Amino acid sequence: MSESLVDFQHIGGRYDGILGVCAGIEMLHVLHEHKIQTEFPVGVINWTNEEGARFPISMVSSGVWAGKIPLEKAHGLREVREGKRSMKEDLQRIGYLGDMECNYKAMPLAAHFELHIEQGPRLEAQNQQIGIVEGVQAYRWSTITVQGRDCHTGTTDFSNRSDALLTAAKMILHSHRLAAEHDALASTGILKLEPGSTNTVPGWVQFSLDIRSKHDEVVLQLENQLKADFARIARNQQIRGIDQAGILGKPCEVTWTLDAPSEAVKFDPVCIDCVKGSASDLFGAGGVEMMTSGAGHDSGGYT
Repeated sequence: MSESLVDFQHIGGRYDGILGVCAGIEMLHVLHEHKIQTEFPVGVINWTNEEGARFPISMVSSGVWAGKIPLEKAHGLREVREGKRSMKEDLQRIGYLGDMECNYKAMPLAAHFELHIEQGPRLEAQNQQIGIVEGVQAYRWSTITVQGRDCHTGTTDFSNRSDALLTAAKMILHSHRLAAEHDALASTGILKLEPGSTNTVPGWVQFSLDIRSKHDEVVLQLENQLKADFARIARNQQIRGIDQAGILGKPCEVTWTLDAPSEAVKFDPVCIDCVKGSASDLFGAGGVEMMTSGAGHDSGGYT
């Protein structure tokens, strides 16, 4: 089975995700045109909402297929941006709310392959033609909410502010620094605040936190350390120089919600050797780079 996605991030470019789907369709055309009889049935899968670009959990469809995400939960997900339709409502709207049982027991797969762009600079920097992915690194997505108190910027001095945005900024800066010390990654891609006025100190902030590493234990260790440190930052306790500059204000409250965990995955060595052999035939052994995928994929998340 060849598989990928078509509903990629809106700034992902023309090849993100859709390359794997189009390549799979082209494979079927070639097999048909040359009248090649395969030993097993082959096909193409387009997994919906793999990247979480529209609905707030990544790898939703493959997660339902793998039995890791309940169908009702997937149907109830609502758009992260405008519209706020649920996934079920949108499937009904486009005529794709089917009644076929979709899980690994009813529709098993013996093996599958996913062609994808790297989404990073490594291959280009090393002048390599193609990468052979041996596995996918672990990640955990969380939503952090900081509750302070909104106040007027002109009438409230620094020492009397419970500044949710300043507190969140310290947390984000600290997550970057601590992740670097663990040879890991910590990133924030979503930031919301209220009330959103030039002359008002935000009293409520919510931000995403994406923690990644090749090793499950590193992700968990980093997350646990950040939870403890975020609580200290919210209480205005000093964290390795974060509060050395400026005037301390009033404390805030912080809550942490885990949205999407994904463990590190090692791919089947037989499949890896198959891809490596084909790639080496095309590009030569020197044009092939063995690597771990930094991005999450259906191939690593569930299937």
